[in-house]
Amino acid sequence: MTTIPDGNYSAAWPGDERASPPTLGGEREVLTAHLDRARHTLELKCAGVPAEALSRKSIPPSGLSLHGIVRHLAGAEQWWFRTQFAGDPAPLPYYSDEDPDQDFERLDGDPAEALDFWREQCARSREIVAVASLDDTGTVQRTGAPISLRVILVKMIAEYSRHNGHADLLRERIDGAKGE
Repeated sequence: MTTIPDGNYSAAWPGDERASPPTLGGEREVLTAHLDRARHTLELKCAGVPAEALSRKSIPPSGLSLHGIVRHLAGAEQWWFRTQFAGDPAPLPYYSDEDPDQDFERLDGDPAEALDFWREQCARSREIVAVASLDDTGTVQRTGAPISLRVILVKMIAEYSRHNGHADLLRERIDGAKGE
């Protein structure tokens, strides 16, 4: 595997031990490496932040917080990999049709528990991906349309990219920490 030893993927924070994604490799290797790097980025954005600051909505008028982003991405992991792809109807703890934005808006509960739940969902997603082909399909519940694991991986990379950008701004607002 070829990695970028420096440049665009050099350490961005103290303690940044993220692996550089491959610059060459198979599609699975490239997609999963980029998704894992995005997951690790979120972990770094939350590292060392006191619980009350994780839940702080620090960029008005936005209602975003690091806690809410973690809850949202835990739900996205569960929804796309477990529910849509693997067909596991486990209930989403931070979502309901009656209150679809509760992951961001209702920040009850301990942020550390939300981080643990997110880590569990990431681990379960990795297990699902490890035993499936990129061409295997699940079924989108709301439409009945098939969806490939490949498309889910791309969707999740995009989802993390969007929210890691938000997390970067939130973290800088909380304590001035900057990083990729």
